[in-house]
Amino acid sequence: MNNNTAKQALIDKIVDAVQDTKGEDIMIFDLSKIENSVAETFIICSANSNTQVSAIAGNIEKKVRNDLQERPWHVEGSENAMWVLVDYVSVVVHIFQKHIREYYDIEELWGDAQITRIEA
Repeated sequence: MNNNTAKQALIDKIVDAVQDTKGEDIMIFDLSKIENSVAETFIICSANSNTQVSAIAGNIEKKVRNDLQERPWHVEGSENAMWVLVDYVSVVVHIFQKHIREYYDIEELWGDAQITRIEA
C-alpha cells in the first residue's frame, strides 16, 4: 500500500469511527499544500458531552488499531475530554465539545486549507 492509499484508508477509518459514535459536523482539512503545517490532514468533529468526546476518541483508536494495525503517536486531552487530539502523525483528529470548538474557531485558523465537509 503506498503512502496516499494508506493515508486515505486511515482517513476513511477515522471518519467511520466518528460517525459510528454519532460525532457531528465532521470536516477534513487537507493541509498538504500549506507550508510548515503540523500535519498533512486534520479531521475535526463535534460532540455533545465529555462522555461522547471520550467515546469517539476510544472508537477511533479501537477501529484503527483493529482494522489497520496502527496506533496513535500521541493522544492529548483525555483527562477532561473537552477537546481530545488523536495524533497519527500525517493525520491528526480533533474531537471537540461544541462550545469549545466554537470558542477556538479552528476552521478559521486553517481557512486556507482545502476543506471537505462530511454530510451526516
